[in-house]
Amino acid sequence: MVRPTTDKQWRVMKRHEEIFARYGGLVNVSVRANLVLGSDGATTLNGSSAALSSAKDRTRFHAMRAEFDVIVIGGKTAITEPYQKTPIPLVVVSRNLLIPESLTTNPILFWWQISPAAAIAKCLAEFGNRVLIEGGPNFLIAALPEITEFAITRTKISGGENKVDLTKLLSEFTLVSEEVLPDEIFQIFKRVN
Repeated sequence: MVRPTTDKQWRVMKRHEEIFARYGGLVNVSVRANLVLGSDGATTLNGSSAALSSAKDRTRFHAMRAEFDVIVIGGKTAITEPYQKTPIPLVVVSRNLLIPESLTTNPILFWWQISPAAAIAKCLAEFGNRVLIEGGPNFLIAALPEITEFAITRTKISGGENKVDLTKLLSEFTLVSEEVLPDEIFQIFKRVN
């Protein structure tokens, strides 16, 4: 274990300890994963989630961002999705040190080489109690123990890539809200425990 040596390191460590000690009991902690899915479980179509998303879904998506303190994504999402400008800080969690040139214009970008769980704890300590995850399936699976809720848009589109087993992903979550529209369904799931 590395011991902190500066005042800032001590403060960050203390805040992380407080978060971990109180995580289950914190008021208004929300670690929400936002996901759009095709009817076949695909999370991308032609390499991007935008191709699965409708105008109504994008409106919800942008409104949802206003409710959170920070957005967290994985390195692959940073490469394939447009994150040049975000209304709140953007944290990219990646083993890769090379930041895609498209992201260098984002003035509130943070690039961390830590695990998804450590990144979420650090976000809670440094940005606030509301973390929005917009990562892909691999990132979501790695972050799953930290996620408190899912916002899912199900579309009728099929034939995409990066499929996810939603039943397995949501095995510890329960449906709390649903809006059914002709071409898509918006759902919110919360962790059961």
